[in-house]
Amino acid sequence: MRYWAVVIVVLVLASSSLVWGQNIQDIVFYDGFESGDTAGWWAPARIGETGQTACYDDGGIAMSCAGTGQDGDLRPGVAWPNPRFVDNSDGTVTDMLTGLVWLKDASCADLGPNGNGSADFTTALSSAAALADGTCGLSDGSVAGDWRVPSQFELLSLLDFGYHLPALSNGEGTAKWSEGDAFVGVGSASYWSSTSYVGAADHAWFVFFDSGFVNATPKTDSLYVWPVRAGR
Repeated sequence: MRYWAVVIVVLVLASSSLVWGQNIQDIVFYDGFESGDTAGWWAPARIGETGQTACYDDGGIAMSCAGTGQDGDLRPGVAWPNPRFVDNSDGTVTDMLTGLVWLKDASCADLGPNGNGSADFTTALSSAAALADGTCGLSDGSVAGDWRVPSQFELLSLLDFGYHLPALSNGEGTAKWSEGDAFVGVGSASYWSSTSYVGAADHAWFVFFDSGFVNATPKTDSLYVWPVRAGR
């Protein structure tokens, strides 16, 4: 019995494609884990790098990173793939770090009543849920119910803190975003998350893509809507 237990452990550790059943839940081991590809299995969550590679002193002056312990020195987290964002040529962009699929147009006018892609919180949720092929430049075969407003953590995963105006990288993840690489219409503006602020439940969290600033605001405010869906 002890011999077989050892064999099972060795096989599980030797192959990332094998699943070892546990009494409470199953654990799956991935060589190239993508957050959009867990298929219901528990797996250790990966935290990506922030993109910041520079370091600054207390006065905001650039300094050598060596030995500072700052983010730009240690660069903790999972290294970004290259390319980071892949334009699927169907109105969608896949984030190769997370496996999430984003609407290419970050300011689609059809997602809100203001003609610029902004809406209040409730409208943002319903507009994202109704998004489908034929709208906002989509030709991906998606149907109503596939898309949604991202959670706070999902929205934050897009940020590159090496840049501002906006805090977003290009498709390769090697330089600051520019129009069409890989997204279009990215505003240095505030974008809704689907996450409510429990300290004041009539507020929801947003991300200000100008700098990556995070805060909560009343759900009656009009912010931008950037829908996301899981990979297929």
